[in-house]
Amino acid sequence: MEVTPDTPETPENIAAEVTFSDFNFEPSIGEALDAMGFVSPTPIQQQAIPMILEGRDLIACAQTGTGKTAAFLLPVLNKLAADPDRPFEINTLVIAPTRELALQIDQQVEGFAYFTGVSSLPVYGGGTSNSWDQQKKALTKGADIIIATPGRFISHLNLGYVKLDKVKHLILDEADRMLDMGFSDDIMTIINKLPKVRQTLLFSATMPPRITQLSKKLLNNPGKISLAISKPAEGVLQGAYLTYDNQKVPLLEHLISGKENYKSILIFSSTKRMVREIAQSLKRKKFRVKEISSDLEQKDREQALLDFRTHKTQILVATDILARGIDIKNINLVINYDVPNDAEDYVHRIGRTARADTTGVALTLISQKDQRRFKDIEELIEMEVKKIPLPSFLGEAPLYEPNKRRSSGGGYKGRGGNKGGRGNRNKRGGGGNNRGGGGNNRR
Repeated sequence: MEVTPDTPETPENIAAEVTFSDFNFEPSIGEALDAMGFVSPTPIQQQAIPMILEGRDLIACAQTGTGKTAAFLLPVLNKLAADPDRPFEINTLVIAPTRELALQIDQQVEGFAYFTGVSSLPVYGGGTSNSWDQQKKALTKGADIIIATPGRFISHLNLGYVKLDKVKHLILDEADRMLDMGFSDDIMTIINKLPKVRQTLLFSATMPPRITQLSKKLLNNPGKISLAISKPAEGVLQGAYLTYDNQKVPLLEHLISGKENYKSILIFSSTKRMVREIAQSLKRKKFRVKEISSDLEQKDREQALLDFRTHKTQILVATDILARGIDIKNINLVINYDVPNDAEDYVHRIGRTARADTTGVALTLISQKDQRRFKDIEELIEMEVKKIPLPSFLGEAPLYEPNKRRSSGGGYKGRGGNKGGRGNRNKRGGGGNNRGGGGNNRR
């Protein structure tokens, strides 16, 4: 069955009570699924797996947390398991936007392929000279599945020892994010080195025109799947606070205090600078917190994720670039310290909680300058997010007036330093020189 972007997922076009045994996987794959407790496929798995097993190209649009990694890995692994006498060469190339996602895909390969003898290797930058040598060895001698970030793979490719002439499957995961990160030219460079006859699978969380154009270049008569575009999972309880910028840190501390029963709290900010400042502020308050951004060394990023997964760290502060790359179960609370620039990123941020059939809470702190962007988010998700009153100790909150233009000037009444100007809660007055004064929102 093919579901196109014009025919969204409904109970009528998704068959009920399908299990993984219905796909007639090789025994070694079925054994791994049983060991991992996989019984029923998600909608994206239910629709994608038969198409991939048939050998069709595929373009699939599904949000984070829907199980799309297993949707493309299982049928490819099944083909490899069915051919135990296959030559030792690169059979499948998976391209992913970030190191974290490449590692997570590789970890899933290890689980699903445990009884198959299929080999895999993640190829990403930021490691040691030993990791480079290991990558070079695998790319030279061959591995069944290579999971790579574009930049590091291009570095190996340019040295001439990567053998891609036998690749049968190309998988582009989080294709929209790769284009956003400027990897378009790298992707085309890699693709031009691949055999013309191959199976190509393109997975994306959104479907902007650039992805449609890319699919037309790469895919041959593809199957098309589009599920739940730009809608948060039903299990996410969403709420928002209207705040001035100088209220955000004390509000954040209030929201996470006394939450010892929350094993995992994820805080997102749009800038690396704010990630660092938030983490440092929370550390001073003795919270178990770590930060993760592209400024960190790879080993430090991996350690931060490991500590968060094992609950050694309760709170992780991250940038948007990691919103789709953090695959950690049972995150209890997601807090958006600021409103993301892209409405789609809101869905990916809060998609870190309430995975599959679990529930979770997502809270967003909205300053006056972010109100228009948050209104765009509400229009995208087709619902109004409940505005929660500020705790009384923080005083008044700004009004929610996303369509109102703000005049220029000085500090908010009661938020500025000296009396500069006569601003009120909704308009900015003239010359206060402390936080909120002078027309500056110090973040």
